[in-house]
Amino acid sequence: MFPESLEVEPDLVAGLARARDVLVSVPSHAFREILEAIQPHLRSDARLAWATKGFELDTGKLPHQVAGEIFGSSRPLAVLSGPTFAKEVGAGLPTALTVAATDPEFARELAKDISSENFRAYTTDDLVGVEVGGAVKNVLAIGAGICDGLGYGANTRIAMINRGLVEMTRLGIALGANKDTFMGLAGMGDLVLTCTDNLSRNRRMGLALASGKGIEEAQKEIGQVVEGVLAAKAVWSVSRKLNVDMPICEQIYLILYENKAPQAAVEALMGRELRQE
Repeated sequence: MFPESLEVEPDLVAGLARARDVLVSVPSHAFREILEAIQPHLRSDARLAWATKGFELDTGKLPHQVAGEIFGSSRPLAVLSGPTFAKEVGAGLPTALTVAATDPEFARELAKDISSENFRAYTTDDLVGVEVGGAVKNVLAIGAGICDGLGYGANTRIAMINRGLVEMTRLGIALGANKDTFMGLAGMGDLVLTCTDNLSRNRRMGLALASGKGIEEAQKEIGQVVEGVLAAKAVWSVSRKLNVDMPICEQIYLILYENKAPQAAVEALMGRELRQE
């Protein structure tokens, strides 16, 4: 149920004129377009936050880098991320997430404004780590769905989640993130949630692929944007540029874009040369 204080404003310019804090929540492929649309109409004191997750496909840039290009360095920027299914938030179930911001005051004020009796926000200044976690976890959730859809069991699932967290951390550190971020809500927290519950669209995509369905058919059945599909291509591209070893994400990319059989992808991972953890 929406609160009585919520107002719906169909006019973008009119809505922005009244807002000091603006929260953008769109899929990653529409992020730049939306920011460019709102840029001329933001108040001079406006602060911008987003819940968008994923690298920009064409450039490999994270959302805060895209926002920095459009707005410069003077406007306070923030990202919201972490283990939150909208259905459960809407039902008032206890939930926690992370607010990462360039301005500590903005982080604190935004966290306070969105927190409630059953919704708690933690703050950090590590935008890179929070955004990398939000992008990579969607890719890994497709992999978790594939493994479960193939009937591989709990051992396989936890191995994939754990080693996936290692890959996420590697990429984040290569991009300048704080390693500790990946043990928090926006890293391990969001990863475990998205990989293990069928409210996750990305996990459901993996289950569908394991059953032999194609991406378009699965996407139609899910009826919502599955961010991990585009994210898999972007993560694969960025990891190759940075020479970061991400074998699980690579195999998920090959399933999605090179028609590799899911079983063959699992066999390739299990057949890799043994190494220290």
